[in-house]
Amino acid sequence: MTTTTQAPVTVPGSTAHTDGAWDGVPVQTRSERPRSYEPASFGAPTGREVNWKHTPLSRIASLLQDVDGSATAVSTTVSGPVAASMLAVGQAPRGDVFIPEDLPAAISWQRSPEALALIVPANAELDEPTVVTVSGSDEALTAHQHIVIEAKPHSKATIVLRHEGAANLGQNVEIIVRDGAQLTVVSLQRWEDSAAHVAAHQARVDRDAVLTHVVVSLGGGVVRVNPSIDLAGSGAQGKVFGLSFADSGQHLESQVYVHHRGPHTTADVLYKGALQGESARSVWIGDVLIGREAVGTDSYEANRNLVLTDGARADSIPNLEIETGDIAGAGHASATGRFDDEQLFYLQARGIPEEEARRLVVLGFLSDIIQRLGVPDLEAELTAAVVAELEQGAAA
Repeated sequence: MTTTTQAPVTVPGSTAHTDGAWDGVPVQTRSERPRSYEPASFGAPTGREVNWKHTPLSRIASLLQDVDGSATAVSTTVSGPVAASMLAVGQAPRGDVFIPEDLPAAISWQRSPEALALIVPANAELDEPTVVTVSGSDEALTAHQHIVIEAKPHSKATIVLRHEGAANLGQNVEIIVRDGAQLTVVSLQRWEDSAAHVAAHQARVDRDAVLTHVVVSLGGGVVRVNPSIDLAGSGAQGKVFGLSFADSGQHLESQVYVHHRGPHTTADVLYKGALQGESARSVWIGDVLIGREAVGTDSYEANRNLVLTDGARADSIPNLEIETGDIAGAGHASATGRFDDEQLFYLQARGIPEEEARRLVVLGFLSDIIQRLGVPDLEAELTAAVVAELEQGAAA
């Protein structure tokens, strides 16, 4: 197969931070992490690194090996108004934005000689979503995939990446939102419980453009979808949302990075999760960097988790870096807890049985994200899926 030979690319930054516990610790600041197209530039993760310490490495072992994937592991179909094409390595716009920042992303770059490309024409306004369905055929097989999504200037479109079945998938998603464009990208994980999915999403948002990026993880044994949003142009906006519902044995993770690089950029980051069952686990790490040139920035990130049963665990780590004093606002928040007893009491006092009251509370909590999708059929599907999760948990 054809592979690239680009030299390693390192993102410049100030002196790296370490915690002093051992030699060779990667930099702790997200913007300072090294990036490279070559898997050999990254050491094999040990679980001590800041970006791997919460991930069950043994469960994604096949995605950390630099070998070709199986051609039959996944099948990909595209339906909707945006036509699909294929891009070779080095064929624009592939590589305009994406530079791997960890080992699985570098492997998937090298092991995907062709990338699926979805290009929204300039000035097109598409009301119907385009759906990319990635179906896994075998939990024992490994696949690698690179997807490029480009919204040309002043276009408007919605792309849904739908994942189902069972496989081990290493996936890169490269997103380019040109001047004045409005793009919504929804990554929906409805895998079977035996699947493992490790994905890196990297996006650049240009002048006066808007990207709505949503990660919805309901299925899969281990799902790690890490979006990185570069608000590069003046007036660029990022709306970065996530929803997860972890059951017993599931590990659902997202490490979110928003870089305010251009002036007068805005970002709204909100991830919500529910957990039920022994060993249900969710991980959210949010990093926001307001750069030196990003004057007039307005940024806020938050993560909320609702723990429904004993034995479930949610890790939530918000981080904020500010390199300029001329901003409109910036903040972050994190909260993890159980049901609000007052909410349950209020509903039960009006004759609603306890189980139904709990269902209404969880639906109300997660619907805040579901209703932001802007795709009615998908919103109805996810509402029904959350209800099914709750009923399954109640039965267990």
